[in-house]
Amino acid sequence: MKYRPLGRTGFNVSEVSFGAWAIGGSWGSVDDDTSLRALNTAIDKGVNFIDTADVYGDGRSEKLIAKLKASRPRDTIVVATKAGRRLNPHVADGYNRENLTAFVERSLKNLNVEALDLVQLHCPPTVVYYRQEVFGVLDDLVSAGKLRFYGVSVVNVEEGLKAIEFPNVQSVQLILNIFRQRPLELFLGQVIKKKVGVLARVPLASGMLTGKMTKLSSFAADDHREFNRHGEVFDVGETFSGVDYDVSLRAVEQLRAIVPEGMSMTQFALKWILMHPGVTCAIPGARNEQQARDNAIASDLPNLSPAAMEACTRVYETYIKQSVHQKW
Repeated sequence: MKYRPLGRTGFNVSEVSFGAWAIGGSWGSVDDDTSLRALNTAIDKGVNFIDTADVYGDGRSEKLIAKLKASRPRDTIVVATKAGRRLNPHVADGYNRENLTAFVERSLKNLNVEALDLVQLHCPPTVVYYRQEVFGVLDDLVSAGKLRFYGVSVVNVEEGLKAIEFPNVQSVQLILNIFRQRPLELFLGQVIKKKVGVLARVPLASGMLTGKMTKLSSFAADDHREFNRHGEVFDVGETFSGVDYDVSLRAVEQLRAIVPEGMSMTQFALKWILMHPGVTCAIPGARNEQQARDNAIASDLPNLSPAAMEACTRVYETYIKQSVHQKW
């Protein structure tokens, strides 16, 4: 496993990390014992960074991570969580001192820590990025010792560019994968200049980039790939990266021919992300030990060739770009 600096935090985190959405919920049935085995396997393979949120299973994901950390006191494990999506309704005015403090206190309890390593605003309404007072509250929570650092999780590139204008934003989490290439144009260059970390979420396009899905694939009723296919519950870009299912399948078929021998399509998709300067880590989910193991291996595989990178660009431009590029 290789490691990269996370912004200006002083943390060096695994470039393939662990996304803990799936072990909380919204991905169909999940078993806590299986999830803990996946987490332990990831740590055994060198992963030291876990991304979660207070709404993943209504705290279930955070509590599982607390169990993991308690069982491995000698391991250095950096945990990023998120705050804001517990608001109902989810409106900008809800991002106030009272609510943010309550969210942080709840995550402190769930994770059983005295200070949170990294708190990210969880895809707030765009106007929040224009409210200095919101980031002032986060500064105060740092000063109070409730959290060490903070960042943002954004819906689109424009929000990320706005967020890094605030001097203490240490990281930006956004969707970056073979099907979502817009961050390559401007965003990554700007975060490099400001030494801000980049957490690439949805790196496998909700599993589409594993190459395992077909026209006959089906999903449980409580899996967002079933209930949010068209953005019925949250932003459609979070499900299959916002790309039409059948179009995605056609693009994946073209990608198969590019994957080098000895590398799975999953590992290829993760390695593609890690090829880009400015990226701190990819945060794929893993629901079992095998997935956690396969994800981690991607870090140590050879770099992709220029020809493979160019081929990925052609697939994106041919099949994907027109439908997603200007949306996010």
